[in-house]
Amino acid sequence: MERIRFVAHRDKSVLLIDFTDCGPQEIRVLCTAVRDVIARQAKGSVLALADFTGARFSKDAVTRIKEVTTFDAPYVRRAAWVGAESMPKAYFKAIQTFSTREFVRFPSREEALDWLVRE
Repeated sequence: MERIRFVAHRDKSVLLIDFTDCGPQEIRVLCTAVRDVIARQAKGSVLALADFTGARFSKDAVTRIKEVTTFDAPYVRRAAWVGAESMPKAYFKAIQTFSTREFVRFPSREEALDWLVRE
């Protein structure tokens, strides 16, 4: 799937999850695919970058994001988000609270990638 792929950045592999311009139903479908990709990786190994630029959210889509971010927590070493300002603050807080994870937000993919691969 083109929207979920590993990209190389400074000789490291980063899972890019491209939610750009997705509607709520597309987000739900992508989340299921993300869960399947991450579950095939070694625990504690995934550097993940989710780009939500221009995405549109519903309560159901956010519920699915909460479920997947909780499920994939053991596999993800670091996670960064771009474009999350399009997500209502209440949804962002709900995802962090439910998954008991911090998602560091960045203004650009490049900044997020640099942070993800930094030791």
